[in-house]
Amino acid sequence: MPPSLRRIAVLADSDTRWKWGASVARQIAPDHALDAYFLRTRATPTERQLAEVGIAPDTRRDVTAAELVDDEEFASADIVVLSIIGGTALALVHSLGLAWQARAERPVTVTGYVGVVYEKMVDGLLTRAGADVVLANSAYDSERFRGVFANVGIDPDTVVECALPFLGGDPYAPSTDRPFTLTFAVQPSVPKGREERLTLLERAASHARRHPKRLVLMKLRSLPGEHTTHVEANPYQELIEDLAEPAPSNLQLVYGNMGEVLDRTDLLVTVSSTAALESMHRNIPTAILTDFGVREAHGNHYFVESGSLASWDELDAGALPRVDPAWAAAQGIGKTDPYAATRARIAALRAAGPLPQLRPYYSPQRAGIYLGGLLERNGFDEKGRPLPALGAGDGALKAAVRGATRRGAKRLYRMGYQRVAPALRRWGQT
Repeated sequence: MPPSLRRIAVLADSDTRWKWGASVARQIAPDHALDAYFLRTRATPTERQLAEVGIAPDTRRDVTAAELVDDEEFASADIVVLSIIGGTALALVHSLGLAWQARAERPVTVTGYVGVVYEKMVDGLLTRAGADVVLANSAYDSERFRGVFANVGIDPDTVVECALPFLGGDPYAPSTDRPFTLTFAVQPSVPKGREERLTLLERAASHARRHPKRLVLMKLRSLPGEHTTHVEANPYQELIEDLAEPAPSNLQLVYGNMGEVLDRTDLLVTVSSTAALESMHRNIPTAILTDFGVREAHGNHYFVESGSLASWDELDAGALPRVDPAWAAAQGIGKTDPYAATRARIAALRAAGPLPQLRPYYSPQRAGIYLGGLLERNGFDEKGRPLPALGAGDGALKAAVRGATRRGAKRLYRMGYQRVAPALRRWGQT
């Protein structure tokens, strides 16, 4: 790679966050070379998952967070997109700020959320504070973010309004060249329990039987054994074997790029996946399921004002919900060139001269206990330096201690459940 070629580095810790970060990179720096850095975690994306996203980086490396503070290639990028969880973003902004303070030039740092923000908004936002640009995926989020920053003394201009970067594709056009297609966008942990997930699959199969001329697709996120941002404990590929009746032929499990699946979708159904926003952006009828309740725990409360709430019974009867235009606009859906303001902000930062030191909101003085825990969890000491690597003996010792502790806890639980609790009940009856 020529040394003069401008580069944008994306640090991601899962396939979902790579999709967001890489899409942001293409929006804000389409002429830059794209360098992918993947944190080594249980959710480090596989080659299949990367291919499904459809954005190929120019280079790829798997790293730990602590390795990045002394990484010259990372430090010499023009822009760094931190597409990671808030705690890791905080640890890196703190540590990179200290590591880069003597540099004449450093990357512009950009961070944000991979989807809609429906819980722990302040928690996640303040861990991202300190980056040069904090992206807000809608006017609604921008107003909330800026208000929080202003009230705690952070420059609200750090927040830049945009939209989810993967909203795109052609507007919906019904076609007689294919069967009417209902696509269910699967989520790894919503709903989470086995019985709820099996019930959802049964309802999809029932809809397929009720409408034999329709094609019902279950759009899967991962193969069994692959990991995503959230753990999928009960994959539909396995649950389909437990249906009360064999799956009808017009019910299919599919993989692939969501945009390509939406190209042939006439009705998108989900509990609360951001695929709903992709579908709404293209004006595809979109249903947010109410069968498990409209609940903060499931995230579908976010869509209360969207006009898209529906149950399987209503879908069976022919409902085709359409999103409310005013609600859609407030969520950044349908915007033209939503990243123009971000590109302008980055250009203004560059034109203003040397960038100031990165300083997160949480400092050792303001929140030393909280910051210290997050730094240690990500492999740093308080000064932002990598913690000493464990020797083989140290690692084995710690593993042995953890194992003994777990075994002891299980024995205590069994004793309490099998012996102590029955004895207490007997005493209470005498």
